[in-house]
Amino acid sequence: MRHKIFLLGLLVSMLSCSNKIEKKVDTTLLQDLDAQLTFFADKTSNPTEVARSFENGKYRMASIKDWTCGFPSGTMWYMYELTGDEKWRTNAADNTLKLDGLQYRTNSHDLGFMAFCSFGNAYRLTGDEKYKEVVLQASESLITRFDEKVGCIRSWDHGDWDFPVIIDNMMNLEMLFWASKVTGDQKYKKICISHADVTMENHFRDDMSSWHVVGYNPENGSVEVKQTHQGLKDDSAWGRGQAWGLYGYTVMFRETGDIKYLDLASKIAEFMLPNLPKDKVSYWDYNDPKIPDTYRDVSAAAITASALFELQSYNVDNKKVYLKTANEILASLNSDKYRAKQGENGGFLLMHSVGNMPKDSEVDVPINYADYYYLEALKRQRKLLK
Repeated sequence: MRHKIFLLGLLVSMLSCSNKIEKKVDTTLLQDLDAQLTFFADKTSNPTEVARSFENGKYRMASIKDWTCGFPSGTMWYMYELTGDEKWRTNAADNTLKLDGLQYRTNSHDLGFMAFCSFGNAYRLTGDEKYKEVVLQASESLITRFDEKVGCIRSWDHGDWDFPVIIDNMMNLEMLFWASKVTGDQKYKKICISHADVTMENHFRDDMSSWHVVGYNPENGSVEVKQTHQGLKDDSAWGRGQAWGLYGYTVMFRETGDIKYLDLASKIAEFMLPNLPKDKVSYWDYNDPKIPDTYRDVSAAAITASALFELQSYNVDNKKVYLKTANEILASLNSDKYRAKQGENGGFLLMHSVGNMPKDSEVDVPINYADYYYLEALKRQRKLLK
């Protein structure tokens, strides 16, 4: 009996010690991230623009005309949520309000990224109506790009496509679901479902990898071309594109409860996970013949981790694998291999993202959306631990 009591006491002591160590490591990580993001905020102070990326000692800045403009303020809103430090509320608000005006843009399909990551998080965390009105107007602007015949929201207005739709567009639907819930108007939700269903039908290959771009005929909605514009080649699996699809269809299930979306998200994960490297940080393209001696994309990894933390919370067969993989991705991103030292990397949190390899643009550099989804993944992991 004494032996059992001793063992029980030892186990309790070990668990208590483990929890203290975990808490200490978590606190240290947040302190490091806070210090680095403070450096970033100081270095990138600008009345009208935000920092998009950092290369060769120079920042690439983004105005409200750039699809990435909402991520820095969103990152700061997440840091405020993670730390409770009022300085981040102030920084986040300052960087959000400089984006005012983007909500009237009807020439961009990326208003979800731009408005929901910034003003959307601002409203969620403060309840301030001025943020809410911006997101509602952005939603109205976004749905002007929806075409009934195609059944999708149009992506680019450039290029040789008649009506291009990219897999990234799945990420902008979350804002429209929110708009339906806030206003009670189902028009936004119906557009989301139509867009997701057409994308489901045409964007995915038999192995559940996806093309980047599908071009449609706007006269009858037929498919004209399927391409992978930012990947290695048309029949390859562009790393970030796979992550967009995984995340987007996980959100579709959350917002509709339709099991077909959960099934698709799981199938996308079943393609991705076996093709990840040992440290689970995605290559920029799954089919690069130079693997393993090619670029990683931490932005794809961060998006994947965040999506997997949500996906594993639903009734799916491989939820333990999804959770394990999400934790492994974050462990890698937290390491010195991918997370920048304080005062380096232009103040960005993560190193080694790939923007557009075919155009040799933002290759192996820090990019703001990687930091955003990294903190979102950390936030989701902490919620699970609590």
